[in-house]
Amino acid sequence: MTRSELIDQLAERSGFSVNVAEDIVDCFFDSMTDAMLAGNRIEIRGFGNFEVREYGSYTGRNPKTGEPSQVAPKKLPFFKVGKELKQLVLDGQA
Repeated sequence: MTRSELIDQLAERSGFSVNVAEDIVDCFFDSMTDAMLAGNRIEIRGFGNFEVREYGSYTGRNPKTGEPSQVAPKKLPFFKVGKELKQLVLDGQA
């Protein structure tokens, strides 16, 4: 599902106009982004958790040349699926 499909679904199910639904979706994603940038974990019960994980530097390998190269430390977003959503998908009821 794309962002625009999500907006259309929200507008259809709620009766909001597409513009209002777009504002709601934008606000939701902006709030999630701001929380993660602040280092906060987001928990949506039954759906899953979003958090930022830190990875240290390590020595990698250039796949083209095979030469070792140093990979800088980084922070990446991480999603862990919730138990209820996982079970729904496994049962084919999603």
